[in-house]
Amino acid sequence: MTKAAAQPPGPPRTTGLWRADPEAQRREVVVGFGASTLVLSDGRSETVLGHWALAAVVRLNPKRMPAIYAPEPGGAGETLEIAAPEAVARIEAIRRQIAERRPRPGRLRLVLFALMAASALGFIAIWLPATLIAHTAGALPPAKRAEIGRDALDDLARLTGTPCESALGRAAADRLAERLFGAEPYRIEVLREGLAQTGGTAHLPGRILLIDRALIEAHETPEVAAGYLLAEALRAEASDAMRALLAEVGVAATSRLLTTGSLPPDALRGIAETILTRPPAEVDASALAARMAAAGVRAEPYAQLARPGDPTLAAADRARTEPARLILPDEDWVALQGICQR
Repeated sequence: MTKAAAQPPGPPRTTGLWRADPEAQRREVVVGFGASTLVLSDGRSETVLGHWALAAVVRLNPKRMPAIYAPEPGGAGETLEIAAPEAVARIEAIRRQIAERRPRPGRLRLVLFALMAASALGFIAIWLPATLIAHTAGALPPAKRAEIGRDALDDLARLTGTPCESALGRAAADRLAERLFGAEPYRIEVLREGLAQTGGTAHLPGRILLIDRALIEAHETPEVAAGYLLAEALRAEASDAMRALLAEVGVAATSRLLTTGSLPPDALRGIAETILTRPPAEVDASALAARMAAAGVRAEPYAQLARPGDPTLAAADRARTEPARLILPDEDWVALQGICQR
């Protein structure tokens, strides 16, 4: 047989002294216990004198005996005095049960506030760094970008060796950059090693293109190197290298760059490992074919080595209406091929 909800221990009825108002005489009454009420009755006539909802009952003298109760906070002076400890314990147990079931707006507000705070902090943690990096990168002038790019190149030298440099080779690299990229050329830096995982080329902030010496020394003409450099330029233009670099150095260093104009002295230490292990982004074949056509560079020599079987690049030379142009005079190409011999 299923039982109703268990009642707290104690007598189902007790006696008490009831006062209707502060001026009235106390009179003895019988107190009956309901599930959530007290029923006050005359002991002789059994006339019901009142119903008190235990959810509203307050104890006027906590932890003291006899216990004195009022039917509600701020009532009109009606009181009930109960001396029996078992009856008092029953009343207190019922009041605790009611209080535990009562909704707690304060706790709900606290939970909602905590959820809102967590959401706000999560939003800030995600949004603020990205916004700060984008703003800082966009605010840097070209000269500062080039300076940071050179500093990153200095860190690369730990793993790649110092970029190849010779007077004739440097002049030839600059002429190749102007030939391929026009009035705002990239600076081409030839590295001795370290670009295997990046596909032979990479780029740094400040319009710096890096190319492996093997792509220059192993070919009789500059067409292969030119194709690799044009492809890397497309990668550099598709995503801001400065944003990627600032994401690596972190929010604190980026904030200092924005406020003082300089990165912390050791901010770029270790950036080489990130740059040299980053796989190259895919370059759209149509965009590359168009860039080669605009520069007057044949696509086939590059395509045979870097993207064999690519139908777009294979057909690019046949679709041209203008012939390819000389990339570098022989003496400049020879000088560039010897840039790492020194």
